[in-house]
Amino acid sequence: MAGLACFYPDVYLDSVYEIDFEALYREGFRGIIFDIDNTLVPHGAPADARSIALFERLGNIGFESVLLSNNKEPRVKMFSDKVHSRYIYKAGKPAKKGYLRAMELMKTEPATTLFVGDQLFTDVWGAKRAGILTYLVKPIHPKEEIQIVLKRRLEWIVLFFYRRSSGKKQRGRR
Repeated sequence: MAGLACFYPDVYLDSVYEIDFEALYREGFRGIIFDIDNTLVPHGAPADARSIALFERLGNIGFESVLLSNNKEPRVKMFSDKVHSRYIYKAGKPAKKGYLRAMELMKTEPATTLFVGDQLFTDVWGAKRAGILTYLVKPIHPKEEIQIVLKRRLEWIVLFFYRRSSGKKQRGRR
């Protein structure tokens, strides 16, 4: 199953809200690319107090951020306006182009950038192709569009082999 390794996240956690961003900044990371739906808030939900506070905290630490979404602009802009982050809509994930553009906007490079998302076949695979450290988080809410539900079934298989290859579950930091 070595071929599946291109989908393996570098770090797998329950939630974006448990990442130690201060430690990552001390390690030299300066930019964070985020997926929105089911990573920061439930699918289609507006920015909530928790996500707004997270972006305020990231700004205080010194991080640059970009929201990278395959959604249309109205959805992404609505979220961006509340958290005060730059964004790229209709990003075409897992293509590398959106990730590279996000790093250009933040003036970072792969070695100083990380990505946080909830899907292996779009979020993680695209970020890994761009050479970025990847954080996979569990989806916030189980209600998803049918095409995502179908992809989740395949993700379960990949995550099974990921856990087995990492000697259990590689949860936590690198």
